[in-house]
Amino acid sequence: MLCSRLVMAENLTMVTEFLLLGFSSLGDIQRALFVVFLFLYLVILSGNVTVISIIRLDRSLHTPMYFFLGVLSTSETFYTFVILPKMLINLLSVARTISFTCCVIQMFFFLCFAITNCLLLGVMGYDRYDAICHPLHYPILMSWQMCGKLAAACGIGGFLASLMVVNLVFSLPSCSANKINHYFCDISPVIRLACTNIDVHEFFIFICGVLALVVPFFFICISYLCILRTILKIPSAEGRKKAFSTCSSHLTVVIVHYGCASFIYLRPTASYVSNKDRLMTVKYTIVTPLLNPMVYSLRNKDVQFALRKVLGKQVSLKLYKQNVILF
Repeated sequence: MLCSRLVMAENLTMVTEFLLLGFSSLGDIQRALFVVFLFLYLVILSGNVTVISIIRLDRSLHTPMYFFLGVLSTSETFYTFVILPKMLINLLSVARTISFTCCVIQMFFFLCFAITNCLLLGVMGYDRYDAICHPLHYPILMSWQMCGKLAAACGIGGFLASLMVVNLVFSLPSCSANKINHYFCDISPVIRLACTNIDVHEFFIFICGVLALVVPFFFICISYLCILRTILKIPSAEGRKKAFSTCSSHLTVVIVHYGCASFIYLRPTASYVSNKDRLMTVKYTIVTPLLNPMVYSLRNKDVQFALRKVLGKQVSLKLYKQNVILF
């Protein structure tokens, strides 16, 4: 009895660092992946910075819808910054280690910004509902004070939910196992290192996933059913098209974002299949942040017009300065 306890105590040694296996099994293909992911990361950064800058510079975009889009783009920028730089370094590095503290910090901020994004998409759905279903009361329902409170609530909700999940994951003893079969410290690969029963912890994490994903998505579905009913009552085809165009970009992002996230996080860790899930996580951590600025810029006439206007001002200012220097 005493001997078995000593063996257990020896196995429950504190892990000081983890080894991120990531794409190590792909060999030389990692260099090609580095080029591709670096390009996509730069596109994500430039796209989100462009969206944030246009919304800030153009007064015509100073509306609740674009305020939340700006907050979402800011959150997406930090979200990718938490994951992608470390992943890019590991693609070219032989030592793919990450310290225990850095792993905790990475998971915390990843979940914090990911959950914040989910809640923001729900708030953006509510904004579209108020704009289309209650246009006369819209300025009151979505005042700047209310927009600030909703954005702050999303951030606080993401912070608290992330804090609880990270505490649950890293409170489990991981024995001497330290190999994470992923390219960052995600919930499923880390919690699988535990050498104790994880059913209770897994249940609470699943509840957090339902609250962060299913509840906002259900709220968005209800909002769009009401929006669809209101749009169908609009007599003119042009009016219906205009009303629906304000929602199409948001709806596209919602389907991709919640689809990928639900596939990964709304199931037990026992069903985690490393290669398949890693591919889906790449879509969730790279493709979705890439999609947001592209969809909102390419399919949104207001953003396109504002971009042309801002670029036109920059060109005019540059020409004016050149003329001043010449004369």
